[in-house]
Amino acid sequence: MKYRVERTDGEDEVIIRCREVTPKITRLLDLLEGDGGRLVGVTQSGAKSVIAVGDILYIESVDGRTYVYTEAEVVRVDFGLSQLNEYLDDIRFFRCSKSMILNIDKAKYLKSLASNRIDVTMVNGEHIRISRTYASDFRKRLRGE
Repeated sequence: MKYRVERTDGEDEVIIRCREVTPKITRLLDLLEGDGGRLVGVTQSGAKSVIAVGDILYIESVDGRTYVYTEAEVVRVDFGLSQLNEYLDDIRFFRCSKSMILNIDKAKYLKSLASNRIDVTMVNGEHIRISRTYASDFRKRLRGE
C-alpha cells in the first residue's frame, strides 16, 4: 500500500483509493473515525464486559485461553491470538511473542536487554518482554519501516 501526505491550509481530508475494501482498509477507516472497535469478554467474576480496543494494554494466551488486559480489568475472550492479530489494527498492536500481543500506544519505557530482547514497561507499570524473534521487527516498526 502506498500513501502520500500533502499539507494544506484548508480542512483535513483523507481520500482512500482501493480496488476493494480489505480488512486493513476497514481498520484504517475505523481509526480515522475514532472507533478502534470493541471486544466482548467475561470478567473473573463471570460478568460480561465490553472493552474498547484503545483501552487494551496487551493480550495474552494462557493454557489455550485468551485474556485481554486493561488498566482496570482482565477479561477472557473467545478469540485466538491469530484472530485478534488480524482484527486489531497494524498501527497500534504488535505480536511480541508466540503468546502475546502488545498495544504499542500503552508502552511507557523501552529497554534493550541481552540476547536481543526488549523490556517494555507499560503505563500501568507492568513489564513485558519482547522475545528476540520479534525484537528486530519491533525496532523496525518504531523506526517507521
